Amino acid sequence: MSTVEVPITTRKDWTSDQEVRWCPGCGDYSILAAMQALMPDLGINRESTVFVSGIGCAARFPYYMNTYGVHTIHGRAPAIATGLAMSRPDLNVFVITGDGDSLSIGGNHLIHALRRNVNITILLFNNQIYGLTKGQFSPTSEQGKVTKSSPLGSLDKPFDPVSLAIGAEASFVARTHDMDRAHMQETFRRAHEHKGSSLVEVYQNCNVFNDGTFEGITSKENRGSMLINLKHGAPVIFGGEQEFGVFRNADGSVFTDRISDSNRSAIITHDENVEDPAAAFAIARLTHSNREPTPMGVFRDVNRTEFGAATTAQIASAQALKGTGDLASLLRSNGSWTI
Repeated sequence: MSTVEVPITTRKDWTSDQEVRWCPGCGDYSILAAMQALMPDLGINRESTVFVSGIGCAARFPYYMNTYGVHTIHGRAPAIATGLAMSRPDLNVFVITGDGDSLSIGGNHLIHALRRNVNITILLFNNQIYGLTKGQFSPTSEQGKVTKSSPLGSLDKPFDPVSLAIGAEASFVARTHDMDRAHMQETFRRAHEHKGSSLVEVYQNCNVFNDGTFEGITSKENRGSMLINLKHGAPVIFGGEQEFGVFRNADGSVFTDRISDSNRSAIITHDENVEDPAAAFAIARLTHSNREPTPMGVFRDVNRTEFGAATTAQIASAQALKGTGDLASLLRSNGSWTI
């Protein structure tokens, strides 16, 4: 974090002069508006803030933020952001990526940034389609998805970004959606404030190539019964009248059921600070389609040593030993030979 005094700003100060070029009605507009409105409340400087993106519709995001920005290459945003965060720990580094960019060609970079706990905030826009290249199925598209690249239906089992991030033991994992600005802003704020790797999956509508894919759970008429709002320390209940709860099976998996007097005491309480990722993973695996009640909010928030700080400490330790070794002896140690 920068120690420079932070001036009072408004949304306008964080909005660039570039014309926003997304398809009319795209969910990206809502995410951009939420982020621009949130930035003045984060207590950071524009000059110490960087947005890094890969390739895809979401990757235009840095152009519209009045900060530093880097539009990189396909899938490599986490790698470039890692180098930036490591070399400049005073910066606030955000990564903007999509489901195709981050989970296909960029999958390896993503999981290693998460497991290392690099101090970056990753916003993964998930519209379950390749939008920029005009509608091919993506790593998050459902099985059977008929597209230009899968005319008989996709055979691939899709990734679940939250499950993947928890499996990589990311220290902060959350989910939000583009139809609720307040929820997005609170989720983004918490992700930024977390020290270490943060990943937020954002359900985002592509109204051209995959319109309405999340409508069954995120539309105003369906949210009450289909969204499971995770709150730390609270029982996991949902429904228009809070009539459903989440319960745990003997094998550790979880399931939903109607609440009754006989099972009320068995409703699980959400604890996002549990060190073992199995608890958060079970919640993430609660739903397997866009037609089932779906958890939203923070799944996991744990403290782990941040990779940049650990690296800096290791370098300092090595520098303290400077002059105590014998280079000639090292060069002629085990495994050397004379030609």
